[in-house]
Amino acid sequence: VEPCEELGLAEDKFTDDRLIDFMLQHPILINRPIVVTPLGTRLCRPSEVVLEILPDAQKGAFSKEDGEKV
Repeated sequence: VEPCEELGLAEDKFTDDRLIDFMLQHPILINRPIVVTPLGTRLCRPSEVVLEILPDAQKGAFSKEDGEKV
């Protein structure tokens, strides 16, 4: 059983704080990673958003999940 079903998350009954607790307990609930660097914090969706907050310039090719080159 998926955590979403198991926890009853389809129901609109949880506070934002409680939903964050569920995400901390079950990271699979988060669609994309939250990345923290000295330059900031971003929810990296689409994945190339991470390039905005990398402390060093991109080095080499970057491929997205679908194989698209960035």
